[in-house]
Amino acid sequence: MHQTPPQPASADEHATAITPVRSTIPQAVSTHSGCVDSIELLRGQKTVEISHNGSTYRLQATRLGKLILTK
Repeated sequence: MHQTPPQPASADEHATAITPVRSTIPQAVSTHSGCVDSIELLRGQKTVEISHNGSTYRLQATRLGKLILTK
């Protein structure tokens, strides 16, 4: 009786799921060059601190949907 040698496993059998790596740095989505959506900056918070040229600024969303930037 003739026995066939085992066939190598296909690539699908050895495939493993690749989990995307997320950066710890928040990535703001730009709607066009130089424009960032405030939703991406605030990320569900009412205020966010922004460091700029050695100073800290606070960006705050009001109940009326306005933005206030203070130093």
